[in-house]
Amino acid sequence: VQLQASGGGLVQAGGSLRLSCTASGKFFSTNYMGWHRQAPGKQREMVASVSISSGTTYADFVQGRFTISRDKNTIYLQMNSLKPEDTAVYYCTVGVLGPRDWGKGTQVTVSS
Repeated sequence: VQLQASGGGLVQAGGSLRLSCTASGKFFSTNYMGWHRQAPGKQREMVASVSISSGTTYADFVQGRFTISRDKNTIYLQMNSLKPEDTAVYYCTVGVLGPRDWGKGTQVTVSS
């Protein structure tokens, strides 16, 4: 499976970005699709996910600021009210019940 993410960039605090990711190629299941992020010196963490079998899930730190959506094998992450602490590389992932295959990531930088 190939995962192509786009939409990252530099934005001021309070601004918005929309990430997108399309899965292509031969793959077993895209029941689960999601976004995870990794900031420098920190572990990768789940941001949001959407599963055909169990719906959407958000990390506590999202606090209503982000919205994940899905159209077939493409997922989007609308990020509003961005904070400097949201700065990270954002990774798209796909799997059956959880993350299995990962994209290369897209950098999101939020300046204060």
